[in-house]
Amino acid sequence: MITLRVVVDQLISPVPGGLGRYTEELTRSLISTAPTDCAVEGIVSASSAENYAQIEAALPGLAGLHKMALARRELSAAWQLGVATSAGHGLVHAPGLFAPLRRHDRARDETQVAVTVHDVLAWTHPESLTPTTVAWTKVMLKRARKHADAIVVPSHALADQLREVMDFGDRVRVIGGAVSSGLTLPTNSAAAEALAVSLKLPDQYILTAGTLEPRRAVTALITALGLPGAADLPLIVLGPDSWGDLTLASVADEAGLAPDRVRAMHGLTDQELALVMSRASVFVYPSLEEGFGLPIIQAFQFGTPVIHSDAPALVEAAGDAGFAVERGDAAGYPERLSAALERVLGDTELATRLRIFGSDRAKAFTWRDTAERVWQLHADL
Repeated sequence: MITLRVVVDQLISPVPGGLGRYTEELTRSLISTAPTDCAVEGIVSASSAENYAQIEAALPGLAGLHKMALARRELSAAWQLGVATSAGHGLVHAPGLFAPLRRHDRARDETQVAVTVHDVLAWTHPESLTPTTVAWTKVMLKRARKHADAIVVPSHALADQLREVMDFGDRVRVIGGAVSSGLTLPTNSAAAEALAVSLKLPDQYILTAGTLEPRRAVTALITALGLPGAADLPLIVLGPDSWGDLTLASVADEAGLAPDRVRAMHGLTDQELALVMSRASVFVYPSLEEGFGLPIIQAFQFGTPVIHSDAPALVEAAGDAGFAVERGDAAGYPERLSAALERVLGDTELATRLRIFGSDRAKAFTWRDTAERVWQLHADL
């Protein structure tokens, strides 16, 4: 029996976030696609019985849970220093850089460790992260360069960026993610309408996702809505209503928008998020840099027209299914976003074409395909 151990610690993190969702979906799919005579176990830091039960409930079919002797903070410090742990033996797959990276002989002891890099923001946009996260990320990537047998990245664009940051030779493998299996609409129209009323959704609206940090360019989109002749629709932002001292209200006010034109929505359930995505007139993702384009793939799945920046990872994810806007000079970006909105919202034929192409494009990303490629990666190693 061959056992693949997956680091599932993010599932019980205080804020699981996107990495927690990625970890859960990937591990669940690895379990369901496991080849004959192969099994999947989890690796988790020392925690409570309730947390262990939470993981086992989220991952039915998990062959076992390897419980480390150290709590998450102490385990992170130990792995950062390369301290040997029992979790480092056999096949190990880490959904992030939190992994037992140390010297090993793959041929002799059949140990192999693959880690996942989701972005290189610690180098390109360190202001987007805490100083502690930046330092930890840089240390762990250096350990990965020395000891990882494979580096998984979600896009070719990120592979190119990673190559500029650090040389991993031929160890980089591009394996994308997919939309969460739980992101589904209510089963009947009455339930959908009731949910729309409870969320106070307008009949028509522009949707975006992200925070007010400069890299996400939500500020540029709000500025675009205040320009002469801009689309006169409300904007819903999937994310918090503030970032540092900035608030959506203050940015909207500076753009000359009425207070009720911009609204934040966060903490949504999967079903609520699906409904908000599906009913948007257009989804705009102006981010200046991403490692993968999951938000636009989510919008594609619900047939929502998508406008996105020409950030390489977003262009790669969208193919020909989105309407790309050149980032170019920052001063002219709002004008270009405004022009794109005018094109898509004012051209029914274009919007319909984007809906059809997007729905088709979404089918190219499945967790089953992701899991099968991860199994193949470890088989190749």
